[in-house]
Amino acid sequence: MIELRGVCRRYPMSGQVVRALDGVDLHIDRGEYVAITGASGSGKSTLLNLLGCLDRPDEGSYRLDGIDVAGLDDEALSATRNRRIGFVFQSFHLLPRLSVLENVLLPRRYCEEPDPGAEPRARDLLERVGLGERWAHRPLELSGGQMQRAAIARALIMQPSLLLADEPTGNLDSKSAANVLELIDSVHASGQTVVLVTHDNDIARHAPRQVRLRDGKVESDERQR
Repeated sequence: MIELRGVCRRYPMSGQVVRALDGVDLHIDRGEYVAITGASGSGKSTLLNLLGCLDRPDEGSYRLDGIDVAGLDDEALSATRNRRIGFVFQSFHLLPRLSVLENVLLPRRYCEEPDPGAEPRARDLLERVGLGERWAHRPLELSGGQMQRAAIARALIMQPSLLLADEPTGNLDSKSAANVLELIDSVHASGQTVVLVTHDNDIARHAPRQVRLRDGKVESDERQR
């Protein structure tokens, strides 16, 4: 499903060029659950941005579902992000003036064709994440864990083939973090491809496969037995 070959990404910084990614090769099959780990500055966020089609490599190739991402124009990239990829961030990015249900349905606003099944699907997702009775609430009326669960429901509304989670428990207490990780585990168990970025080794152990980055390179790629 994901194929990176010789991917490099450079950034100018203080008169120098930093190689945030330096020749990364990575293959992820459909239905896998992979944790991307590494210290701060190892290239995790840069890799996630590339996987999410938020950025492009300077060198190398990235193919998503067999499509060469480099050959897509901005409109096609935007459509790919909206239809194929669900994002879950450390900050929930819920719009405070919208209800929970309206936030979950937000990705549908960027689609031209109607989808009469979107609202029933959104309500089903909110039931699935334990917010079935909170659909009319505003985000600020929810706890941090509840807001993150609403964000996961929003990430799944377009039925994406890939879920990207960037430090999804970073702003949560331990109990809420455990609930969110359990939910992500269940998303994977239903057949979803999940890539989880984290600096926490305990969180990374939820994934059967762990890819560790160091200085923009893949240092290790291990599967749990």
